[in-house]
Amino acid sequence: MKDFKELRVWQKAHALTLEIYQATKSFPRDEIYGLISQMRRAAVSVGANIAEGCGRRSDGELTRFLQIARGSASELEYHLLLARDLKLLANDAYQSFEKQLIEVQRMLTSLVAAVAEKAAQLPAKPRIRKALAL
Repeated sequence: MKDFKELRVWQKAHALTLEIYQATKSFPRDEIYGLISQMRRAAVSVGANIAEGCGRRSDGELTRFLQIARGSASELEYHLLLARDLKLLANDAYQSFEKQLIEVQRMLTSLVAAVAEKAAQLPAKPRIRKALAL
């Protein structure tokens, strides 16, 4: 796998994380250990899991970390909705974040499919072929 920093999905996830950090600076201080922390953690987790998956040795491990990143993106999606409903995030900011997040989620789904397709095209390793022949 190539360097994670070259992946467009990681670049978009990283940019979104930076924006989440900026937006949560204006949240009330009493949310520092609540919603601020949760939103930041979920946003960071998306990019971090993409990076970790790229550093693994197999397509299976990469896929697993991309799926974890997708789960973190879904968690962030809920936190954004909650922040909007609690009036901590303006509706226009929410819509912008939601649009960016949906794009990241779609890109992750496409990347998982591409990795699976690549893995399906590779010949099985000899010991795996032997096990399948039994």
